[in-house]
Amino acid sequence: MYTPRLAVKEDMPQVWQLIKELAVFEKEPEAVEISPSDLVEHGFGDHPEFVCFVIEDDERIFGMALVYPRYSTWKGKALHLEDLIVSENYRGQGYGTLLLDAVVKYGSDLGVNRISWEVLDWNEDAIVFYESKGAKVMRDWDVVQLNKEAITNYIDRL
Repeated sequence: MYTPRLAVKEDMPQVWQLIKELAVFEKEPEAVEISPSDLVEHGFGDHPEFVCFVIEDDERIFGMALVYPRYSTWKGKALHLEDLIVSENYRGQGYGTLLLDAVVKYGSDLGVNRISWEVLDWNEDAIVFYESKGAKVMRDWDVVQLNKEAITNYIDRL
């Protein structure tokens, strides 16, 4: 069994590949707009915007979990799990649990009052997995986003 570790700059090309793999799985293969160099810049500069855990075998990184701090007006300090990815060939072997364990321990060490994330409503395997860990899947909430173009259009209307 392999164990998660904190990612380093040199891991970002493989992390980026996992992000691309997730985008294909989620039926949005063209949605990834960042590059490995963006991940390095944003995760390892003077003010890192995220923390990433990776898990690897002797050949490659096959799983990752990327988190960043948030603040809840109801709960206070919180942590957002942006993505937890395990390559298809490694699923069902406990690696997702190990990555989630690392995230929860990290959040506990930070003293957060909540760890939150989204899951697609059709990804029943993930929903069952998260619920088995004690997570509450809030099916009555919708995710709301403004993409880059929508932000620009919004600003132009001000």
